[in-house]
Amino acid sequence: METKADKTWLFSRNIDLSVFLGSAIVSLLLLALGWQLGMLNDDSPDWTWITAVLLIDVAHVWSTSFRVYFDTEEFKRRFWLYLLVPVFGYAVGVALYSEGELTFWRALALVAVFHFVRQQYGWVALYRRKLNETENWTWWIDAAAVYLATIYPLAFWMTSLPRNFNWFVANDFFALPVFVEAVLFPIYLLALATYFAKSVYLYKTKNFLNPGKDIVVATTAVCWYIGIVLFNSDYAFTVTNVIIHGVPYFALIWFYVKQRRKSTGTIYRTLSHHWIIFLATLWAFAYVEELLWNRGVWHEKSWLFGNEWNWAEWKIYLVPLLAVPQLTHYILDGFIWRRRGNPNQSVPG
Repeated sequence: METKADKTWLFSRNIDLSVFLGSAIVSLLLLALGWQLGMLNDDSPDWTWITAVLLIDVAHVWSTSFRVYFDTEEFKRRFWLYLLVPVFGYAVGVALYSEGELTFWRALALVAVFHFVRQQYGWVALYRRKLNETENWTWWIDAAAVYLATIYPLAFWMTSLPRNFNWFVANDFFALPVFVEAVLFPIYLLALATYFAKSVYLYKTKNFLNPGKDIVVATTAVCWYIGIVLFNSDYAFTVTNVIIHGVPYFALIWFYVKQRRKSTGTIYRTLSHHWIIFLATLWAFAYVEELLWNRGVWHEKSWLFGNEWNWAEWKIYLVPLLAVPQLTHYILDGFIWRRRGNPNQSVPG
């Protein structure tokens, strides 16, 4: 039974504090560690790539499978949507890649950035729904704060090119005029100040608190600013960007899995029997995907993935194919968490 205290949180007090505040604290501690070890001026070390990119970023993409493709009832319910998104995604990917590698990566980067920005807004929307916040004026303030907490750092990035880090590959962001950052900066400060002033006002006048939402906005603002604006570092960007994005998503999928387990098939129940098996399954998929990327495309990390394959002539088909899990995750995420049209949805709020 949900306690009165739990009604304030999406999952529970301890889980929310762990996945939202805890992931941000871990990010900042890793940043401090990297600073002390002198890693901020170099590429991210292999141990950071394994923990942040392989085990969190790539694995959280595959967690969508538990929400859609492993859940046979859900897959059949919207069969054509779930089938055609990866099929058309691959076709469009091949078409873009045929126009040039950079054309493909720039398009994928734009979709990825949109997904990352929207996910932070999504947490705010879930917290608002959880506590039944329906006033338009508070929505405008909340939306402005969380969107600008992500969009301003991106604008700074795109008006300060080149940077010592990329989203996917070099030059996958296009340059914006410098005045864009100059115009957005005071709006960014005003939006965040207004958000927290609003939170104080609601507490003083109505004794109303939504601490989870405040944590999401604050940690988003801090981590995105530090990782993109304050430091010009691949390591800093990786630890501050990936962890706060992927860890809460794991919790969201695990919550769904626990609610759906009894209604699904044997394979689903087996793979979701325990959180360790759940994560190990995602890590296995992530490893196989990265093995194909590194052997067939990047030709890196042979110590982890083995010798490279000479598939250069197939890259126009291979690269878009390997990007299908990412693209499918980005697109379907805009459909699967909406309350409308998802009768089987078991998400907070």
